[in-house]
Amino acid sequence: MESPLAFDPLRFLDETWQRRPLLIREAWTDWSNPLEPDELAGLACEAEVESRLVRHTAPGQWELEEGPFAPDRFARLGDCPWTLLVQAVDHHVPQVAELIEPFRFIPDWRIDDVMVSYASDGGGVGPHFDQYDVFLVQGLGRRRWRVGKRCDDSAPLLPHDGLRLLADFEPEEEWVLEPGDILYVPPGFAHDGVAVGDDCMTYSIGFRAPSRGDLVSAFADHVLDTLQEDDRYTDAALAADANPGEISPEAVGRLHDMVVSAMADRNAFAAWIGAFVTTPKDERIDWSPEEPVSLGDLVQSDTAFQRNPASRFSFIRQSDDAVMLFVDGRGCLCQGVTARVAERICAEMRFCLAAETMADPQVAELIVDLINRGCLAPNEID
Repeated sequence: MESPLAFDPLRFLDETWQRRPLLIREAWTDWSNPLEPDELAGLACEAEVESRLVRHTAPGQWELEEGPFAPDRFARLGDCPWTLLVQAVDHHVPQVAELIEPFRFIPDWRIDDVMVSYASDGGGVGPHFDQYDVFLVQGLGRRRWRVGKRCDDSAPLLPHDGLRLLADFEPEEEWVLEPGDILYVPPGFAHDGVAVGDDCMTYSIGFRAPSRGDLVSAFADHVLDTLQEDDRYTDAALAADANPGEISPEAVGRLHDMVVSAMADRNAFAAWIGAFVTTPKDERIDWSPEEPVSLGDLVQSDTAFQRNPASRFSFIRQSDDAVMLFVDGRGCLCQGVTARVAERICAEMRFCLAAETMADPQVAELIVDLINRGCLAPNEID
């Protein structure tokens, strides 16, 4: 699959990203739908795959079912429009994972997954807004997208336990997407997609946007785990207050410093955030070998590898010659040749290491660890 045409990443980031929706017609020169509808339905029947079924039973009314589904469920859907949604299909289907590659001008740690939807004629999930950026790639059939204004949490919603559907949706733009077209929708913009005809498949490439509350809560929990019980408030220079009921400015300052200083260590935060954002979405996709690999098992020749599509790889630069590599929630300091290998692993889904590089003990140790953890697997050299 080639990179999209009529798509300038630098211009997109400068003019469009998180600012306004954008329609990109015929983004691929030779679009080929990477997944058949029957394959998607098969994934929705598997226990380890997150899936949902949304049926539009009446005007303004939707029913939601959670998977996994029995294989015969799709033959008993009735006449009402319906949509099947399957999360993280890129973790299971390499051809779907390849759809992410053209969008990697956005950092990997921001990428969430590729959700795939299949809809019957008139099927959709109703007007809604998301808190993240999404590229909607039309894979098969046609879908009419209507986009409205930017919303926030004060927008009134229809009463529904599982779906956050807008009670008042006023579209401002409308397009019908054909296979190979892309619609980018920034966070907060109201949108509604409805299948035009049967066999409508859409690939939603979504990007994570952790909330301030999530970050503060998670980092505070991490900091709490590092604190000692005897790290307590002290006031050896205590002076008698005029009013015993007053909490003095000096006491407020010391108490405030105890809290803020514990959270203010930038290096500690960097080490934590690298692990936090690379925590895998689903640890059930396990590539670990049945028998652990040792240094002696590595072939002393050019060796090709591929990354587990469910694993997350990122790094934070420490110096010109060192990086902290984070893979699936664990950090590892890499220096020299190993640092360059770590950067390459983060940049390429498939890569080949020369025999002389593999002969470096630190490189070999890193590769063995990643193989045994199921993050990498040896691959055939093309």
